[in-house]
Formats: sequence, C-alpha cells, structure tokens
Amino acid sequence: MDNNKNDEWVTVRKTGDTLLVLHHETGTVGIVKGLGDNGEVNRVSPEDLNPNEMLSIEHNENSFTEFYSTFYHQLKEPLEFSFFKVTEYEAKQTALNLQKYMDEAPNDVKQVLKKYEISIDVVEAHRKAGEGKTAGKGKDAGNSYVYKAEQVDWKMIEKLGWNKERLEELGALEPMLKGYKTPMLVPVRIELGTVSGTIEARLSLQANDFGEVELRFHPVRRMPDFSKPFFVHVFSEEDKRNLMVSGNMGRVVDLVHGITGELVPSLISRDRLTNELVQVRAEWVRIPLVIKGVTLDQEQRKILREGKPLFIENMLSARGTLFNAAVQYNADKRYVEFLLDKKVRRIGTGDLREVPEVFRGKRLKKWQVEKLKAGEVAYVVGLVDRNGKGYQGYLRFDKGIGKFEFSFRNVWKGEKKQSRKRGRGI
Repeated sequence: MDNNKNDEWVTVRKTGDTLLVLHHETGTVGIVKGLGDNGEVNRVSPEDLNPNEMLSIEHNENSFTEFYSTFYHQLKEPLEFSFFKVTEYEAKQTALNLQKYMDEAPNDVKQVLKKYEISIDVVEAHRKAGEGKTAGKGKDAGNSYVYKAEQVDWKMIEKLGWNKERLEELGALEPMLKGYKTPMLVPVRIELGTVSGTIEARLSLQANDFGEVELRFHPVRRMPDFSKPFFVHVFSEEDKRNLMVSGNMGRVVDLVHGITGELVPSLISRDRLTNELVQVRAEWVRIPLVIKGVTLDQEQRKILREGKPLFIENMLSARGTLFNAAVQYNADKRYVEFLLDKKVRRIGTGDLREVPEVFRGKRLKKWQVEKLKAGEVAYVVGLVDRNGKGYQGYLRFDKGIGKFEFSFRNVWKGEKKQSRKRGRGI
C-alpha cells in the first residue's frame, strides 16, 4: 500500500438542514438565505436558487433550537412568516411542492400547514429545558445517515480484527454510517502474503461505482507528502505552513478530478490524526448562519466559505459566558471548527488583526472603520442588547491582540490628552 498516494478523490457529500419560508400576505414560498441588517428575511425563490447562498444549519456546529431561537428573535416582523425545517438536499423540490399547494389549495384547507411549521414556543421550551444540547442527535440524526449497517461487509471488517459490536462499544460505528471517519485511531490487523502485523488507522465507508459499500482505512503517516502534486496542485510554502499549523490550507484552489479531468474549486485540510490530506468541493461547503449566538453577516460567511480564518467576538459558551475565538472551515471534519491554538493568529494574510467591519451585529460606517484603523476612538450608535434595548458607546480596536474594546463613557479620553501633552514636551 502506498501511504503517500495523493490522488484519491472523496465523493461523499454531507448536507445539513435549512429553512423554507412562507410569507402569509402574498402566499409565496422561498428558501432562506439569511437575515438582513434590519431584521428582514433574505430569501430566494426555488427557481432562482444558488446552492451556495442557501442558509445551512449544521448538526456539528449548533443545535437547531439554539439556532432557531436566535434567528426568530432577530426578525423584524416574525408573525408575517411561517418557517419549515427541511434538509438542504430536498429544499428546492419541497419549496416547489409547497408553492403549488399554496396556489391550488382552498384557504380553509391550508390551515393544516400549521402542524408542520416550526413553533417558536416549542423551540423555546426545548431550549430552556436543556434539550437543545442533544439536537441533531436521536430522532433527527436519522436524517444524516448515509449508509445502513446491513450494507456493510462485516466479513471484511472481521479480517481487520473488528466487528459491529466492538465498533458500537467504541462509539465508532455511528460516525461511519454517517459518512465520516472513526473519531479515533483504531488498531487494524493486516496480512500481506506471509507478513502480518498491526497498524493504526481511521476507518470509513464509501460507496463504489456499483453502489456497493466498501471499507476504507486511513493509515497514519509521519508527515503529509508535500513533494507530490495533490490532484495537480503544487503546494506553496505558505500552503504547507498553514496545513501544519492550523490543519487548514486557508484558500480555494482548482484541483483536477482524477476520473473526469474537470477542474474542481476545492478546500484542503490535514487530518490531524493521520496526516492525510483531504479535499472538499467549494460548492459543498456549508457555513452556519449563527455560531454560538453570533449571527454572521454575508461578508463573514464569505470569508469562511473561502477557507479563510475568521475572528469572532462575544460568542456564548455552554456555561453562559462570553468568549472570543478564531474559527475556520475544516475540509476533513466538514464543518466550521474553533482554532484554539494562539499560533493561528499568524497564519494567512493577517486578516485576524484587521479591523472587522461588523461589531456586535452592526455594520460599521466607513469613517468609523478608518478611525479604528488609525488607532482612534469611534462613537457608535444603534447597538442592540440581548433584550432588544438600544444602546451606544465608544469603540477602539487593539491591533496588538486583534479585538475590539468598548466603553460607555470613553475611558480613553484621558489617554489622548496625555499623548498631546507629551507631544508638546510638557
């Protein structure tokens, strides 16, 4: 086996959930793209749908209850709409079917839709009861299975020293059936002629061209082989550094499909357990609208969709405390991950220390951004707290640590006066 082979194409596509929206007054059905700055629903008709614009709710990143509660309470006129949860895969066809139903069904019959729409009262009840922590598992998890246990060639797996029961006990079977690798390394028994032994690897499943489910195993490599082209892509020194520091290359590149020969815009990440290089089509990348209570704007989602790191402030942890962190899309995990290593601040083009254009959900004006870039204090109005109450204050950006500082009373006013005095030699 060639552990350094750089030409195996990953074909499994993971999909999350999204929202359909029904506007009561016009009776029109759309697919939600996100939220506007003033709380309007950004939506698109199913006929005009671009999959890259579709709102995506990933099981791995946020529970649905956490997401929908935040989304609903930021709406300007929530009672004007009804929302329906569907998978991304079925969104377009379901929206078309729902629109046809709205066009043809009598008004009294349309009331049956009430039992299918998302109830904010039910969502809030689940969230407050703490059940939101397990959203995306249990009942909803069935939607994310890619394979069935009966499709697996268990005789082959037994030759490697494993069986269904052992994989279940280890917590490795469910991720495999969902199309992922085992979350841990497992010892695999191999026999090559008269030579036998055990190696560490991650296991996964993949359907071949005949629809049969095959076992794949991903052995541990000492290092990625950057000397060989990866689907014709030649790694730059920055590419190598990013992959080794953060695990993500941080940009979209064109890869050549090993079978069709087509150019495929893709993101590349490194499996941190095995050092295998993994790619995902850029068109398959799904970015959540909300990460830990912070609603992302279109520019922030674009940054993540392009594979770049993004620094986010004032996220809400499971303990109810606010925290700041960098996040980035991981092609191996297929979701946006937190970059907890401080070294990631040095990767890429330094975007993490540039002045962001959005503070606490409000887009800053150009003159405010310019003042912040110059190290000055900017006055900001129109901020809204968690209870919907407006407030304003003074803002400064510390490039040394790459974060905003906020004050209601401009605590830096005295610093400016002292600086002027020193300038005059007083």
